Amino acid sequence: VEIARRDTKEKTTVSLEGIVEYIEQLLEDIQTNIYQKALAFRETNTHKVDTYEEFKQVLDEKGGFVLAHWDGTSETEDRIKDETKATIRCIPYNAPEEEGTCILTGKPSTRRVLFARAY
Repeated sequence: VEIARRDTKEKTTVSLEGIVEYIEQLLEDIQTNIYQKALAFRETNTHKVDTYEEFKQVLDEKGGFVLAHWDGTSETEDRIKDETKATIRCIPYNAPEEEGTCILTGKPSTRRVLFARAY
């Protein structure tokens, strides 16, 4: 039987004997490979900024995800959305608390949130 991997485009010929075990291992390998590619993509396309000017520049020139301090108010979130079309995608649950100031208002912030634009 010939097996083609969609993640690497490799083709392999496998005997029917032991094919179940081979496929089980192959599926685990494919899952790991796809997951690692996704993590690398996320890391490459996530940018940390400290000012509103940097924030706008990264969104315009690089896109992707932007980690920035936010003061926690819906007013600030709405203003950032209106001015840049970027919205908060999540508050990373595993991110350490990091004292800083909101990129827009300058008010105190205890952690960064993840912003992005919809495409």
